[in-house]
Amino acid sequence: MVYEAQQGHPGGDFSATDILATLYFGVLRYDPKKPRDPDRDRFVMSKGHCTGAFYSVLAAAGYFPEADLSTYMEPLSMLNGHPNRNYLPGVETNTGPLGHGLPVATGIAIAGQIDNADFRTFVLTGDGELQEGSNWEAALTCAHRKLENLTLIIDRNRLQQGARTEDTASLDPLDDKWRAFGWHVEMVDGHDHAQLLDVLSASPKGRGKPLCVIANTFKGKGVSYMHDNVAWHHGVPNKEQYEQAMRELV
Repeated sequence: MVYEAQQGHPGGDFSATDILATLYFGVLRYDPKKPRDPDRDRFVMSKGHCTGAFYSVLAAAGYFPEADLSTYMEPLSMLNGHPNRNYLPGVETNTGPLGHGLPVATGIAIAGQIDNADFRTFVLTGDGELQEGSNWEAALTCAHRKLENLTLIIDRNRLQQGARTEDTASLDPLDDKWRAFGWHVEMVDGHDHAQLLDVLSASPKGRGKPLCVIANTFKGKGVSYMHDNVAWHHGVPNKEQYEQAMRELV
């Protein structure tokens, strides 16, 4: 998709793919034929620039035909560079400006709590976007409201646009920060489906606090020249690189 569109964020796509696949094919409650079913679990893709992975998973889950992936980022395509709920079924909220996803998911979770609904709310953020203060305001609110129906997943690949997170604005010790804010914290290998499934599918009932899952990942996972390489936050492979990537990903 990125190669054909000649634009995209493949590094972050590959760091998030295992998380998204585990959510959609092992955890989330949804019906692609009824994308606004009030009983559905909600998922917010806060790192909205990583639509290559997100759209691929939505298509595989049945929200739209996989053939439509060939229109990625074309003029008037429903597959924008950032997800748009007005165009695409399965998108809960428009994202792209980083730091908005968790605050929106907080509101969704509060609504579920007020209604005594049993749906769960999940949100996936990048680690670089945690430098946005809106996330920490939301974190305080979630803990105060004891939103056990909310799960935050952090794609902890330690790279952001242009640099490592720890060289830009240090986040570590990230787990201790979230615990200090009143969250239950789990750390997992973000490329291990079994670990992800175990922590994400566990019942939140009785936890009494929101869950933060720090998923340790690698930007560009699965493609040797992209692996842990900040240059592939945003980038387009040439023909030789594309062919090499496809061989390595088989």
